[in-house]
Amino acid sequence: MAKVKVTLLKSTIGRKKDHIATIKALGLNKIGSTVEHEETPEIMGMINKVNYMLKVERV
Repeated sequence: MAKVKVTLLKSTIGRKKDHIATIKALGLNKIGSTVEHEETPEIMGMINKVNYMLKVERV
């Protein structure tokens, strides 16, 4: 499977609780933090939910 590199660009302050939980479940903490995940339907669904706060790159 392909890998996806996800970077948090915006703060979670003032966001919906489920969006904050999704960001934490992706493994992101601070602005600028980056993680790599396998490109599975579950991960892509999480990314699509909070895509306005993320930068996504295919690796």
